Formats: sequence, C-alpha cells, structure tokens
Amino acid sequence: MGKYLITGGAGFFGSILKEELIKLGHTCISIDLEPDDYRHERFIAIQGDIRDSILLEEVFSTNNFDAIFHCAALLAHVKKELNNLWTSNVDGTKNIAEFAKKYNVNKIIFTSTNCLWGESFNYLVKEEEKPKPIEIYGKSKLEGENILLSYKEKINSVIFRCPTIMDEGRLGLLGILFEFIDEGRKIWMVGNGENKYQFIYGKDLAQACIKALNYNKTAIFNIGSEDVKSFNDVYKYVINHANSKSKLIHMPKNFMTFGMKICYFLGISPLGPYQYKMISANFIFDNTKIKKELGFIPTLKNEEMLLKAYEYYHKNRKNIESRKNVSAHKSVASMGIIKLIKLLS
Repeated sequence: MGKYLITGGAGFFGSILKEELIKLGHTCISIDLEPDDYRHERFIAIQGDIRDSILLEEVFSTNNFDAIFHCAALLAHVKKELNNLWTSNVDGTKNIAEFAKKYNVNKIIFTSTNCLWGESFNYLVKEEEKPKPIEIYGKSKLEGENILLSYKEKINSVIFRCPTIMDEGRLGLLGILFEFIDEGRKIWMVGNGENKYQFIYGKDLAQACIKALNYNKTAIFNIGSEDVKSFNDVYKYVINHANSKSKLIHMPKNFMTFGMKICYFLGISPLGPYQYKMISANFIFDNTKIKKELGFIPTLKNEEMLLKAYEYYHKNRKNIESRKNVSAHKSVASMGIIKLIKLLS
C-alpha cells in the first residue's frame, strides 16, 4: 500500500479523493488551510499553508511519500483575496515541486482546470488547444502547469484539466441554483439555454487520479463527462426529479452579460469574468487521449451528477446554512445582487 500527500485534502475534491484512497488501504496525509474533521487511523490532517517552507520541510523529512496529489487551490470569488490566490496557487505549487524534488518523490498528480480558456468552442477541446485564460484563477493554474512541466526531468507530473467537479456536497455558486430549485423559484437563463457545458463526476476524477499512479510519464489529460446535454435539458431533469415548481426563464444573452459585467465591477455579484462569459457558452473536453492512455471511462452524465448534488443540498440545507470555516465548494456562495433577482422569482 502507498503513502500519499494530498494538498487541499479538506476541500471538496480532496475529501472525495482521500476517502477513495483510504478505501483501497492507502495512508494519506493532508495539508489544508482549513480544519479537517475526517478521522481514520490511516489519515493525518495538518492545518497549514503549502507556502510555508518550514512546515513542508517538517512534513517531507518525516514521511516517505510515494506520490503527491496536488489539489489545493484558492478560488477567485473574493476580490480582496486575489493576490493571496496567486501566491497560493503559484508559489505553493513551486514549493510542492521543490520539496518533491528534494525528497525524491517522483510523481505529482495535479488538478488543473478548464478555466484555462474563457471562450465558447463549437468543437471538442483537445489537449493541444492553446490556453487563453481571462482571469487570475485560470492564469494561476496555467502557471502551475508550467511549473510542473519544468520539472519533468526529475518528476513525472500527470496534469488533469477538469471542468466543474460535481458530486454530493458540491455547493459554491451551484448552491444558489439549488436554493432557487428547492424553493420552486424561476431559474433565469442567460441566452436560450441550448449551450452545452461539461462536468466531471468527483468519484470519476478520483479514479482517474488513482489510475495515474501507474502512469510513468509527464502528461496533460483532458477529462470530463460524455453525452453532454444542453443546460435546458440538464436543469429540467433536476427540476422534474426534485418535484420542484421552478421554471426556466430565458433572457437576452448580450443584455444579461453586460449587466453581470457591471455588477462584478461594482463588487455586488458572485459571478466573475469567467462565469459571466461562460454561463451561455459551449465547452466540452475531448476524452480520447485519457480513455486510450489511462483507460478512463466516465460513469455519470451531467444531469445525473447535478441531481446527486441537489439532493444532498435538499437533505442537508439547514446544516449547510450553518457551516463556518469550510472550503468555497462546501458552502453556498454569497448571492450579492442575486438576492434581488430572487425576490423577483
């Protein structure tokens, strides 16, 4: 059995990954800015910062890791934290690579993002597509990729470019959507709702990460669900299965996008540049490479995993609303101006 370091192990995906690894008999140590209440005899949680070289020296010098799962990342939801985001996502990744090299850990598995782009694609996006991030989170993830690629002579890095990770417990901006559905309110759509945007099931991503342990090269893989349906179809699927009275209301794309841009500039909207540009866009990764080289097969479609996430919210809403000191994806994002839209819904 292996011994693995997980950065961001208290976060949404880190929590899924560590449980899957523990089930297989492995030992895991997590470093996360947030506290972690997960308990297991083969799991140790360290509350700390991957930018802290003294902490990393202590962790690496007292453990012999077989691989590192680098999942830690700050998001761009709070404007005043943007500088902190860059140093955490970029300098933190550099730190992890340096200590891996120093202590002869020759495998890093890194969760990157589809935020490397901020445009609509009318074709499947392959690994060769040149990244063009439009905001700081995507830029920081691209820089993280470049850092790991620069160590390829010493470290085999497997980089997964992930769309939105979906599973039970996924909240963040989606928590706002779930609240509207739970209360039977109108769902305001930007554009005609026929655009298709891919998700990835959390447990599918975890299995891909585990498969990557036996992949002894540095490589970038796109990953995502298949048979991606329109947002209209996906939302209707969840609404129908939830027995909700919600209805989809379509608004002019250009008008809504301009309004969201102004609201973000004024600091009254949770939707940043990536979100307001992509909310009506098409984006689907091509899974050909990962299926061929890692044997990865996605198990859930967008509508199925979104329903799982909504049902978790519905069953645990009171507990969710009382949460404090948890990662961004484990709490509901602040609505801002959307509170006014809720009143009109």
